[in-house]
Amino acid sequence: MRPPPSVVQLTKILGAIVKMKHYPTAISLSLRAQSKGITPSLVSLNILINCYCHVGHMYFAFSTLGKILKMGHQPDTITLNTLMKGLCINQMVGEALGFHDDLIAKGFRFNQVSYGTLINGLCKTGKSRAAIVLLRNIERQGIKPNIVIYTTIIDGLCKDGLVIEARDLCSEMIERRISPDVVTYNTLIHGFCSMGRWEETYELLNEMFRKEINPNVYTWNILLDAFCKEGKITEAQAMLALMMKSDNKPDVVTFNGLMDGYFLRNDVNASREVFNKMIRSGLSPNVTSYNILIDGYCKNKMIDEAMDTFREMHRRNLVPNIITYNSLIDGLCKSGRISQVQDFIYEMHDKGQLPNVITYTVLLDALCKRQHLDEATMLFRKIVDHGIQPNVYTYTILIDGLCKGGRLNLARQIFQQLLTKGYRLDVQSYNCMISGLCKEGFVDEAMTLLYKMEENRCLPNLVTIETILRGLLKNNENDKAKKFLLEMTDRGWFKKNFILAVAGNCVCSSNF
Repeated sequence: MRPPPSVVQLTKILGAIVKMKHYPTAISLSLRAQSKGITPSLVSLNILINCYCHVGHMYFAFSTLGKILKMGHQPDTITLNTLMKGLCINQMVGEALGFHDDLIAKGFRFNQVSYGTLINGLCKTGKSRAAIVLLRNIERQGIKPNIVIYTTIIDGLCKDGLVIEARDLCSEMIERRISPDVVTYNTLIHGFCSMGRWEETYELLNEMFRKEINPNVYTWNILLDAFCKEGKITEAQAMLALMMKSDNKPDVVTFNGLMDGYFLRNDVNASREVFNKMIRSGLSPNVTSYNILIDGYCKNKMIDEAMDTFREMHRRNLVPNIITYNSLIDGLCKSGRISQVQDFIYEMHDKGQLPNVITYTVLLDALCKRQHLDEATMLFRKIVDHGIQPNVYTYTILIDGLCKGGRLNLARQIFQQLLTKGYRLDVQSYNCMISGLCKEGFVDEAMTLLYKMEENRCLPNLVTIETILRGLLKNNENDKAKKFLLEMTDRGWFKKNFILAVAGNCVCSSNF
């Protein structure tokens, strides 16, 4: 435009673009405007800082703060809150706290929004108790925490499994005449449901009714989903009836929870009926709905039905995600239809859904179980070459496959590398290696590895003991086997009756 638009007009445009979350576009436009000679205002620079924070460019966000100071502007609360929020959403909570302390030392004062941002950042990184310490600090500064701050900490405590502390904080909140709302109660109910503490859950629900706080769809969905996950379908159906009685219409999440619950009980027909009922009620199934169906069919070895559901998903113009593909690949592998898997791998690349460690681990497991060890080792190298970090489960599958396929030396080499690199191996990983060693007659080495487990703070289980015991008996080392059992009892790893039960299963010599 000639003359160029004013900074006020530019700021309105930037604000509109940011509301649509097109942060890179807003950054580009802001920088172009400055290059054309339009002097930015504090408001437009605050918008720019917000955009940099959302795209993870904190260095440029703080450079913009420097520009604000250089231009003679005084950063306002919005500037500082935006920077703190940016640090928190980019997992730099420690830096956010340091930034806060530095500004406090320089005389800046923060408001409820500032502290709400910091507390949210702490809770999302699992530091809910540190959030309580900050809560006490702001109270000493004369800033009264609001319901958002309290609910955020309650949510953090529940997610950290500290439900009693969360309930106590809610009681403290009520004592200070801050009334909890439906979000607060939903948070607490979700926390107690996750811990399987039904008595406290019902108590909270009744408390809501007493205070005339109406449960919403989310409240009912939390309860229904929790019951379904524990296989309590009757109770879940009762929750659904109460939900409808309280004028809350079930949504897609409600039906998804019920479908999942029926599949957990291997009731495929009931789950499909719930799916059909969802459609009849006028709701459109989402990707999660189809993922539940596909995964359920695959787990019940109904691969053709899973494939039909996958095609139906395409007809509804729903885009499959990594979970969809992983479920199908797992089902195909376990049904011995590995030849079809490669087509899905190609499709995943075409659709931009790149295979992850789970995808490759499933395929690796199938190859190892069929003793296609050359293909398995080639796939493993491919995983590493693609920059995908194998997890302990991936390594365990490979080690187990190599041991069972008579490639003990390679398995031993990989296992030793994991120990050297400091991997926290679980009991299953050790059991696979111990089993491989015993199978080849290296029982002494297997026993050495057993003691290594203890050093690495991984306790053996009955499978470990039974494997070594069988190895000793197979080598006719009966005296050594007796001594081994006594040592296991003396170490206190297992009770004597358990050890005797293991011995009873393993005895194959009347001399033992």
